[in-house]
Amino acid sequence: MSYLKSFAAALLASAAIATSAAACEVTLKSSDTHPDGYPTVEAVKQMGKLLEERTGGRLCVEVFHSAQLGQEKDTIEQTKFGVIDLNRVSMGPFNNLVEETKVVSLPYIFKNTEHMHHVMDGPIGEDMLKAFEPHGYVGLAFYDGGSRSFYNKVKPIKSIDDLKGMKVRVMQSDIFVDMMTALGANATPMPYGEVYSAIQTGVIDGAENNWPSFESSGHYEVAGYYTLDEHLIVPEVLVMSKVSWDKLSAEDQAAVRQAAKDSVPVMRDLWQAREKASEEKVRAAGVEVITDIDKAPFMAAMDSVYEKHVTSENLKDLVKRIRATD
Repeated sequence: MSYLKSFAAALLASAAIATSAAACEVTLKSSDTHPDGYPTVEAVKQMGKLLEERTGGRLCVEVFHSAQLGQEKDTIEQTKFGVIDLNRVSMGPFNNLVEETKVVSLPYIFKNTEHMHHVMDGPIGEDMLKAFEPHGYVGLAFYDGGSRSFYNKVKPIKSIDDLKGMKVRVMQSDIFVDMMTALGANATPMPYGEVYSAIQTGVIDGAENNWPSFESSGHYEVAGYYTLDEHLIVPEVLVMSKVSWDKLSAEDQAAVRQAAKDSVPVMRDLWQAREKASEEKVRAAGVEVITDIDKAPFMAAMDSVYEKHVTSENLKDLVKRIRATD
């Protein structure tokens, strides 16, 4: 979708909610590419409820899910100019804009989900949220994006040797491509919508993603092996347009920031339930889940990826601080 088309879609959507939002002094338009009912969508809805309650109905949030306002690349630009007020976005699209987001996109930077929560809920996370502001965004909160692991149709992956020569789909990201190269596999960048048929027909051997995506995409139907190596645990971010933010009073800004923070536990509870349900469905379908895996060799193989992508002193310091966090 082009920027102009996305801009037009946002204006039409604004007109559509004008009547329902009449009772509110300010209605913040929020974008999400995920479908209605998805944990991030429901979390922002909860944020809106809290805002409405705490401001006596002066501030409201209208969530446009399912990429109604455009794909993430388009909505990020619209958010910068204040056409969209709030935006739940993956970290990847911000990598070339906000340098700090590269660090949380690195393989094995987090030990596990609990470690990621400790990092993002603490001083490091606060510093990272502040890093968005010079670029026209106000970072409000971090949501979960799950743990990404490998799946394929050929054989169980229990070691790096099992990955050698395997054709694995990755997102169109230099970090992802370099990760697969370091593991001896053949990285195959490909749109997400093409993965099912590509595995089915043998164009690729497999891919990598979290439990909910592996299940909801139907990839488990064509890839019978899922290895819980959890090479990536990438949080997602909720940002607000600096243009929209500056229109609010200091009191309302504080209310927005607090409501966003208070939506995080809601999102995490929903995410955990979603992960559990997806895992149960995948296991019931007969997929072989490999949990007995030594992650140490996988992590050691990432040295070249870090050397290539962690180049500035700022990024090196962030990596050091994350690794030092319990």
